[in-house]
Amino acid sequence: MQNKLPSVAYFCMEYGMDSNFKIYSGGLGILAGDYLKGAKDLNVPMVGIGIKWKQGYTDQLIGADGKPFDTYHNHVYDFLVDTGVKVTVKIRQRDVVCKVWKVEKFNNVPLYLLDTDLPENEDAWITGQLYGWFGEERIAQEMVLGIGGIKALRQLGIDVDVYHFNEGHAVLAATELMREKMLTGMDFYSALNSTRKEVVFTTHTPIVQGNESHYLNRLEYMGAFNGLTTEQMVHIGGAPFNMTVAALRTSKRSNAVAQLHAETANKMWQHVEYPAPIVGITNAIHVPTWVDANMLEASENNSSIWETHMKNKRDLIKFVKERTGAKLEEDVLLIGFSRRAATYKRSNFIFTDEKIIAPLLENKKIQIVFSGKAHPLDDGGKAIVSNLVAMSKKYPDSVVFLENYDMTIGKTLTRGSDIWLNNPRRPLEASGTSGMKAAMNGVLNFSVLDGWWPEACDHGVNGWQIGNAFESENVSEQDENDLKSLYKVLQEEIIPTYYDNRDKWVEMMRNSIESTKHQFAMERMVKEYYELMYQY
Repeated sequence: MQNKLPSVAYFCMEYGMDSNFKIYSGGLGILAGDYLKGAKDLNVPMVGIGIKWKQGYTDQLIGADGKPFDTYHNHVYDFLVDTGVKVTVKIRQRDVVCKVWKVEKFNNVPLYLLDTDLPENEDAWITGQLYGWFGEERIAQEMVLGIGGIKALRQLGIDVDVYHFNEGHAVLAATELMREKMLTGMDFYSALNSTRKEVVFTTHTPIVQGNESHYLNRLEYMGAFNGLTTEQMVHIGGAPFNMTVAALRTSKRSNAVAQLHAETANKMWQHVEYPAPIVGITNAIHVPTWVDANMLEASENNSSIWETHMKNKRDLIKFVKERTGAKLEEDVLLIGFSRRAATYKRSNFIFTDEKIIAPLLENKKIQIVFSGKAHPLDDGGKAIVSNLVAMSKKYPDSVVFLENYDMTIGKTLTRGSDIWLNNPRRPLEASGTSGMKAAMNGVLNFSVLDGWWPEACDHGVNGWQIGNAFESENVSEQDENDLKSLYKVLQEEIIPTYYDNRDKWVEMMRNSIESTKHQFAMERMVKEYYELMYQY
């Protein structure tokens, strides 16, 4: 990196800083939290902008009927620093006051959170629930993040060279930047071109529903036009107004979050006129947060790898027993699977043919620990969770479901499992950082060649691949191809190696750690953002 680095303001709707700080929902937030920690480690000039969510994301528990249900609680934190700054955002013709808090507790660069839960606000509910609503409420939240975030930076006196929008939720910050310029006399096109020079954008998901759109008349009613005309808003984001399209058109450069995802994203958005070029910068993890330092040391010294892993595995087994009462066995191959319960991730895929999987579970060849949350309004995801819970009841000694997936569960599973299973429907997984955490802890990845894994996989050397990168618009055809490979590799390679060739298994664990600990560490990612995005 160059000596003089541009100062960056990083905008994101959620941040996974710690399990007990409930302002995140899943992978997007975990990445953002890791990024701020990595930026601190490298001492780069960066601040984060986000929202202080009163109730956070759902606490998703399992009812007596085996089905997930959502609960919400008001969270109070004693470590937030009152900056003394308040800004206003005009929403539905009313001035909404946003209080600005500062977070520096988690060895991160400064993170500023906007909060509307104030007695002077009729609309105090705006920062109530993360992803809890749609329509008007979501627009209001995005106005607070984007428009309020720019105003907060101004009031805080923070000079910014580059504004980084992590996902399209923050794109209304671009309209505020343009409004500022137009107040000085710039015309719309000059303001747009000037704004482009200081904005970069990260796109995260190929899933259509994850790339949000809003009706123009609803945006106008909410006040999100922010001084722009209907024609100008259409020029930026189309009609209806697509947040991802708008971000591509208001930034100088954009990135996907893995090399394969860059190919997918460029195809997905090839119809967009005058977008920012999309390059690939593969996600990474904050190693001190997620990886057992003892495992890294054991790998470097090529000693006690197995013993160190078994301690982590016993910790996981103890954790499972305390949470669920289930008694897993330390000498049985333990497969971990935890991620958001979205249908394309196929969480219950391994159970597709019970004629094959049942004997492996009943004869104690494998045991599986699952965790994951479905979006509160995702009935398909909730059905998957219900199915996993049903399987845990059918095979109580071999299958476990840990409710209310969070950072604590994620850390415990990615340290203590033997195998990390990942079987999304390619190419819909943008990156998937949980597999990186597992790999650096010596937990061997067993994954479809999607997201980050094609960049790391050396089959039979540092993990295993499922399938052969096959893709088909025929879902049944793709599922059949992947399932056949999953069962074949599990039965013919993984299980025999685990039980009959301990030396090879340990060597694979070491290869897994050594092949990922630098390439997928946050230090590399932060440097690439500065070199390929911010200084571009």
